[in-house]
Amino acid sequence: MRKVRVLVAHNAYQHLGGEDSVVDAEIALLRSYGHEVETYFRHNDDVNEASMLAVAGQALWSTQTTNEVAVKLAAFRPDVVHVHNTFPLVSPSIYWAAARAGVPIVQTLHNFRTLCLSALFLREGRVCEDCLGHLPWRGVIHQCYRDSTAASTVLAGMVTLHRGLGTYRNKVTRYIALNDFCRAKFIAGGLPEEKFSVKPNFIEKLGTPVWQGRQGGLFVGRLSKEKGLDVLAEAAKLLPANPVKVIGSGDMDVFAQSFFGSDYLGFQPLDTILTKMRQSAYLVVPSIWYENFPRTIVEAFACGLPVIASRIGALAEIVEDGRTGLLFEAGNAADLADKLAWAEAHPEEMVKMGMAAHAEYEAKYTPERNYAILMRIYEEAIAASRAGF
Repeated sequence: MRKVRVLVAHNAYQHLGGEDSVVDAEIALLRSYGHEVETYFRHNDDVNEASMLAVAGQALWSTQTTNEVAVKLAAFRPDVVHVHNTFPLVSPSIYWAAARAGVPIVQTLHNFRTLCLSALFLREGRVCEDCLGHLPWRGVIHQCYRDSTAASTVLAGMVTLHRGLGTYRNKVTRYIALNDFCRAKFIAGGLPEEKFSVKPNFIEKLGTPVWQGRQGGLFVGRLSKEKGLDVLAEAAKLLPANPVKVIGSGDMDVFAQSFFGSDYLGFQPLDTILTKMRQSAYLVVPSIWYENFPRTIVEAFACGLPVIASRIGALAEIVEDGRTGLLFEAGNAADLADKLAWAEAHPEEMVKMGMAAHAEYEAKYTPERNYAILMRIYEEAIAASRAGF
């Protein structure tokens, strides 16, 4: 197989998150297989140094991006441009720059930003699909982006402009969804079904797990409302003692410290997280929104850790109830408490689920498996571009 040359483009977030980690991991994966990879990164730290009007203009159409990408395309001559986040500084104008140079675009969809201004399909603590299949002006009315009418208007304007220009339908050669649930949502939102491929996240192999001596549960993630930390806290109140340690940081730091006390471990580096995963009996993912594909679940499976997750969106697709973990009704603290109590009372069954979770990792989420899928997507995009599709 020839070594495809790839330009990777990404608008990095101010606070490092799972999406940024995925981008870094894919670049490292491609280079490990001998591919030449160049990057075009812009960073949201630059937003702090620009006026709101300037940021709004770049979100709609960034001349800086089109000029800089044109120079990179001419110098590097990639076979494909792989785009991740574009909001707000890269902007969808990057697709036009690639199209003018005749280079196919592959776009990984890490969130629902082009369908929902909050990117979460969540409003006032409940799933909301009011803008699915429509222009997102309801999101402006509800101030769904950063609780701001002005910011929501800019984002809605970007989506409306590029839908009207046909950018999303015509300028992107192939889309990558992280699972079948997300793929279906994007198609329902108007993107062409024939342009979609599914490729999950992955992590490096972590060795053979040790199954014995594991105890208690673990929550790892951003401490925010949509992640369901308050649901976990309510569930813990219904148990004789809290069995779950919490790792993460975010808007609910003070709440986490107050409620979980010494079981709140704060922000931790990845090595520490993986060590805790190898020591725990299960991971808890109590999200109340449509998670796209939490990297923590792949990490858990690689560590032989079963997952207790909300039965919502893609989580019910990724975690097989009774085999690789347990599912509970999203937002239902009593149901979660029941599952936690069952897990604590059945350690041998949880070990068996952990073994199945590790087998699931080996079958679906290794670097080798991910690389094969990614190469197929690139070759399909290149072929479609040459054929004029």
